[in-house]
Amino acid sequence: GNWLVKPINSESAAQRLARAIASDILLYNEDEVLLGIANDDFFTRLKSQIEEGRKLYEGRVSENIRSTTNYFDCAVVDVIIHEKGSTLETAIW
Repeated sequence: GNWLVKPINSESAAQRLARAIASDILLYNEDEVLLGIANDDFFTRLKSQIEEGRKLYEGRVSENIRSTTNYFDCAVVDVIIHEKGSTLETAIW
């Protein structure tokens, strides 16, 4: 059988995948996310998780979609940083 997964060619499907991956990063790394936001080192602290998520996203979404909008980076900011950051009282917010 054909084990290859058809690439995502829909912007809405790409957005959903990006948000799902970002949600998983948050779910499995919540303490590190909170520390990263509070200490203003989020991207350094979660570099490997974000890169792993990015590879998954890029492996599933067609180049056609990826070349227009970076839904993955948008999802990381919207799903993780804005949602968790709004719950913290920190100097960066």
